[in-house]
Amino acid sequence: MTPLGPVPAGGAQAFVADLAQGLGARGHQVQLYCAAGSVLAGVELVTVEVPAADAEAALVRPAGPPAAPVPALRRGFESLFAELRRRGADAVSQHAFDAEAFELAAGLPVVHTLHLPPLVPAVVEAVQAALAPVVTVSIATRRAWAGVGVGAGLIRNGVPDFDPGAPPVERTALIAGRVSPEKGIPDGLRAADLAGLPVRVVGSIYDRAYREGDLRGVAIEPALRRADLWALMARSAVTLMPAKWEEPFGLVAAEAQVAGCPVAGYRRGALPEVVEEGVSGFLAEPDDLEGLARAIRLALELDRREVRASGRRRLLFDRVLDDYELWLRLYI
Repeated sequence: MTPLGPVPAGGAQAFVADLAQGLGARGHQVQLYCAAGSVLAGVELVTVEVPAADAEAALVRPAGPPAAPVPALRRGFESLFAELRRRGADAVSQHAFDAEAFELAAGLPVVHTLHLPPLVPAVVEAVQAALAPVVTVSIATRRAWAGVGVGAGLIRNGVPDFDPGAPPVERTALIAGRVSPEKGIPDGLRAADLAGLPVRVVGSIYDRAYREGDLRGVAIEPALRRADLWALMARSAVTLMPAKWEEPFGLVAAEAQVAGCPVAGYRRGALPEVVEEGVSGFLAEPDDLEGLARAIRLALELDRREVRASGRRRLLFDRVLDDYELWLRLYI
């Protein structure tokens, strides 16, 4: 429901674009079903119109109540799946976190990926009723779904390889990603201040009320193209992940490490899986500002070459593509 483009709205959008391009580069014929207005080089796009206001109304807000049903969204999914059934597919990789996507995919050769924990009751019910295989993006997220009776496989997220170069490192902390309450931006600002570092906040405004309330007066730079974000990570002293929720993966943390930038954050959700503590970053106990400031100071002492080596060893996308090929071959 959110257009895909050079500046992704969030981690899931970036991941789906990487997956489509990666599978295409391996010789698979890929059709990517997405919102109108999407732009992605080298992939055949099949687009569906969903009014921007309706798409925004349907967004999952982890820190708020579940969204009410949005009729236009359901019509969009009905149109999408009607076109998919008309065209046909050997296998379908489904990434939308909407009840309609699970219900309307019934009978298709589909593998559903759960990019979020079981936050939305309607989605939980739809996943519980689905007969097709489901996978999650981290052990932490798989554990959360097991808690509501959903047995899921595991395909950890990952990021493309890239060369960050060797730019001079600026003594600045970076907070990147969508701007919404669960990302803990105020904690990151306070902890960085305790550690004596200025902070750059870069990202798309996901929750406008939060931006105009809790973050009033905070300088926030627009979201960047990914290559530009990776270059900024390579120059930043540390990337902060002060998560206020059970982070389902933490794509920003993965990108930062591949760029050679250490990570400091809270030990929540999948971050202990993504950050190799003592090698590529340090994690503090949740909501412990002093502990997070200490993690920042420790992260500054890490060898950035080892940070990058750790990220490339554990978090690159080739392994992701291998896993998706294995799961999708269930139908081929």
